[in-house]
Amino acid sequence: QVQLVESGGGLVQAGGSLRLSCVASGDIFGINAMAWYRQAPGKQRELVAAIGGGNSVNYADSVKGRFTISRDNAKNTVYLQMNSVKPEDADVYYCNARDVLACSRGYHELWGQGTLVTVSS
Repeated sequence: QVQLVESGGGLVQAGGSLRLSCVASGDIFGINAMAWYRQAPGKQRELVAAIGGGNSVNYADSVKGRFTISRDNAKNTVYLQMNSVKPEDADVYYCNARDVLACSRGYHELWGQGTLVTVSS
């Protein structure tokens, strides 16, 4: 069974930095795309950043120039480097993986359990 496990969330001061990590565990052959989403209470989950199999990246306008997504395919891990964090970045951040090929089966889409980012002003 493949699972996504996020880490790195916590309290950060406005203007500071935080690095989120997400590891896909299991007998994985490959993952096409990975992404970070965030969701505030009562709001829709929104895309923060995505990275494709060819390392093409896409960012929400609100985080461009401040956040950087990267991946380590050998470790089945995706990272989100958050710099110049703003109070409005405070949310639960979710890891997403699409088109995951594992030993036992394929998965179209997987989600992590979420990691909370809190920003103090």
